[in-house]
Amino acid sequence: MAIDYGDARTGVALSDPTGFLAGQTFLVKSRKEEVVLAELSALARREGAEELVLGYPKNMNGTVGPRAEKCAALGEKLKEATGLPVILWDERRTTVDAHRILGEQGVRSKNRKDKIDSVAATLILEGYLDWKRIQAKRQEQEENHEEGNP
Repeated sequence: MAIDYGDARTGVALSDPTGFLAGQTFLVKSRKEEVVLAELSALARREGAEELVLGYPKNMNGTVGPRAEKCAALGEKLKEATGLPVILWDERRTTVDAHRILGEQGVRSKNRKDKIDSVAATLILEGYLDWKRIQAKRQEQEENHEEGNP
């Protein structure tokens, strides 16, 4: 389950049961951290999430600013509330890319507000799932190499 935590809206994307594709999306509309935390925890339980991937908005130069610190703090609370691992995922440019994608699909600017965070969460999830596939493939190649298989 991927999360794009925002001030007014938090986008959520779930993978399919195989963990191969980003699928269903949700939107939590609240400015109150405790409400967001409760809704995300309930959603994770209901959907059987195994890990949470939380967008970690580093600055473009790679430094950690106040927004990233706020997300990391939420991550700790999510970990405590759900008992699930929380992966902080560098989400630089996901909102920009989400705007571009919605624009290419013809979604007008005024209609993007409620869609942008869910699209950004989907991009976070897709990036993470791709990374996991690459890691699994590398592991398999290393194991084959150690066994003498090309």
